[in-house]
Amino acid sequence: MNFQEARHNFRNKKVSAKELTEESLKKAKEKSDLNAFISHFEEYALERASNIDLNFNKFKDKPLSGIPIAHKDIFCTDGKKTTCASKMLENFIPPYESTVTKNCNDAGSIMIGKTNMDEFAMGSSNETSFFGPVKNPWGDSLVPGGSSGGSAACVAADITTISTGTDTGGSIRQPAALCGITGLKPTYGLVSRWGMIAFCSSMDQAGPLARDAFACSALLNAMASYDDKDSTCSKRESIDYEAGLSKDFGKLKIGVLKGIENLGISEEVLNAYESSKKILEQLGHSFVELDFTELSSGICSYYVIAPAECSSNLSRFDGVKYGHRSEAKNISELYLKTRAEGFGDEVQKRILIGSYVLSAGFYDAYYRKAQKVRRMIKSKFDEFFKDVDLVLLPTTLDQAFEMNRESSDPNRMYKEDLLTIPANLAGLPAMSLPNGFSKNLPIGVQFVGNYFSEELLLNTAHKMQEVTDWHKIVP
Repeated sequence: MNFQEARHNFRNKKVSAKELTEESLKKAKEKSDLNAFISHFEEYALERASNIDLNFNKFKDKPLSGIPIAHKDIFCTDGKKTTCASKMLENFIPPYESTVTKNCNDAGSIMIGKTNMDEFAMGSSNETSFFGPVKNPWGDSLVPGGSSGGSAACVAADITTISTGTDTGGSIRQPAALCGITGLKPTYGLVSRWGMIAFCSSMDQAGPLARDAFACSALLNAMASYDDKDSTCSKRESIDYEAGLSKDFGKLKIGVLKGIENLGISEEVLNAYESSKKILEQLGHSFVELDFTELSSGICSYYVIAPAECSSNLSRFDGVKYGHRSEAKNISELYLKTRAEGFGDEVQKRILIGSYVLSAGFYDAYYRKAQKVRRMIKSKFDEFFKDVDLVLLPTTLDQAFEMNRESSDPNRMYKEDLLTIPANLAGLPAMSLPNGFSKNLPIGVQFVGNYFSEELLLNTAHKMQEVTDWHKIVP
C-alpha cells in the first residue's frame, strides 16, 4: 500500500492508524537486518496511533493523517534518544522537539523510530555510523548512499511510506537515487533547521523522502513553515504543494550540460539520463544546452567550507555539559580523550581539515577562496535560470556500490557528490527521482530549480511518474 492509498483508506475508515502502525512495526522487525534504525518507539507509536483513532475527526484532514513515519536521527525529539549516529551522543536525550518533527506530529504522522545515518551526516555511503552500516534493500553487500541512508532504505524496503532526511551535499538525493525512491532537497531556508543537529549551517536543509512525488508533496506540506527560532528560515506565504501537482505549468525549457559524458559518469547512468530526456520531450518540454565548466570546482569548494563549519559546530561536543565524557586527570586531557573517543575517523578528519583551513596562515588561501568559488557557482545558476525553468542532471556518477569499496584514490568517496553539491552551494532546491534500472539496480535523475520553485519541481516529477513506473518497483 503506497502513501496515497494508506491515507485514503484511513480517511475513509477502511483501515485504522493503529493497523497501519502495527504493519510498519512488523516490517521494521522483519527487516531489522538492514540496520536502518537506531531507535524504535513501538510503545509510543501504538499509543499515538490509538489516540489518533480516538480523535479521528481532528486528524482526518491533516496532510499526514494516520501515517507512520521514520525520522533521521539528526532531529531532536523531546524525551527520546537522538544520537546523530555517533558515540558522542550515544545516550543523549533532548529536552525539546525539533521544528521538523513537531510539524510532522501536528500533521498527524506517527513516528515509529529514528533512522541510521552517517555520523553527524558526514558521508556518502552510510558506512561511518557508530551503529554500523545500513544495507541497501537492493543488495545486502551494497551501500544505500548517505548520509540519509537509513531513511532511504526504510522507504525502499516499504517499512514506512515516508521518512525525513537532511541534505548538505546530496544526502537526500544520493540515497534516494541508490535506493530507487524520490527525495527532495528544498530551498535553503524553506524548512526550519531548529532542533536539527548542525553539520554545515549554511548548507544543511531538511527534506522529504518517499516512493513518489505525491507523498513528497504531502510531507513537504507538513515540514515547511516559518520558524522565528531559526534566523535563516524564510518568511513566505505557504503553498499547498499537493494541490500544485495538478497545475499546468506549460511547456518547460530544461537545461542540460554540455560535455556531461566527460564527468566520469557510468554508461548505465548516462543511458538512463538520455531516456529521461526522451520522456520529457514526449511531454512537450524542450532542452537548452548549458556551459557549466565550473561544475567540478564545486566539490573543491564544498570540501573546504563544510569541514570549516563542521569544526566550529562540533566544538560544543567537549565532554563538559552533555554527550560522551571520558575519565581524565585535568581539563585538557578531558577534551582530548572525549573527542578522540567520541568521534569516528571521518568526523575527526573533517574537524582537522576545517580547523586547518580556518587557521590564520591559511584562511585566505583556502576558506576565502572557497567562498569565492561558491559565489561563482551561485552566479552561474542565476544566469541559467534567465533562460531555463529547470536544470536536468544525473543524481549520481554510478549505481549503488559495494560496502568497504577499495580504491587507490583517497578522495573517491568525496567525488560521489560531484553532481549534487552545486545545488547546496547555491542554496537551490533539487529533487531526485527514479529514472531506470540496470543490472537490477535503480538509477536516479535530478532536477535543480530556481529558488522556492519546489511546486514546479514536484509537479514536473509527478508528471514524469504518471507515465513511468520505476518508482513503483520494489526490491
